[in-house]
Amino acid sequence: MPGVPDLMHHKYVVRDGASVLTGSTNWTNDSWTREENVMFTIESGEVAADFAANFEGLWDKPVVAISGRTSFPWTALADGTRVRPYFCPGRSLKLVHAMSRSLSSAEKRIRVCSPVITSGPILGTLAELSDNPKVDIAGVYDATQMDEVQRQWATQGGAAWKIAAFHAVTAASHFGAKRSTPYAVGTVHDFMHAKILVSDEYAYVGSFNLSHSGESNAENVIQIESQEIADMCAAYIDRVAARYRVAPVNVTP
Repeated sequence: MPGVPDLMHHKYVVRDGASVLTGSTNWTNDSWTREENVMFTIESGEVAADFAANFEGLWDKPVVAISGRTSFPWTALADGTRVRPYFCPGRSLKLVHAMSRSLSSAEKRIRVCSPVITSGPILGTLAELSDNPKVDIAGVYDATQMDEVQRQWATQGGAAWKIAAFHAVTAASHFGAKRSTPYAVGTVHDFMHAKILVSDEYAYVGSFNLSHSGESNAENVIQIESQEIADMCAAYIDRVAARYRVAPVNVTP
């Protein structure tokens, strides 16, 4: 499939029409051994059918830009956990605004795990919440990639607010920042690659970076309503963040 500018960025497997394996992990040796990644197995014929429908759409018409337009409802799993899939780019705006609404309604905690944090609605909402003492906000991102993002923002007049917002979020909250190896041909891929957003009892997991460019890619995300799963994801994010919790280097434009 064409890869620029709309990447085929999905990471999922549908098995026997009965379960889905999905998360942030590419099927590469680096992803299994050198990067932070997450993977979920969802045992549900209904959810498997949703993912299979997305696959068939891409298979029949391999054009990223027109994919992912179908809206899927909540599905209750056997244990009562509710899940809802989103596919991009067709549902990207719905996804980022659903994430933003979850963040803005958080009463106790927010956890963020993403290589980059550049989506305007998400970054803006986090910045607004950064001085709210009632909500515990923490997370982790890839410092090397965010440095490059900030350099790009500095050349775009309309993006100055994003630099200020990002600094407000990371300065007021407890964030870890992994200093990964800059990408180049032949280098080790050791990025902070997991993609999870937690807001109280909700978790969003999948292939979607919290990025503006990701809104144009073929992506998948599962929204999960479960205190147990949200707690598990938050604990994972806290472990990764603690590993890289050093003051990130501020980039001078």
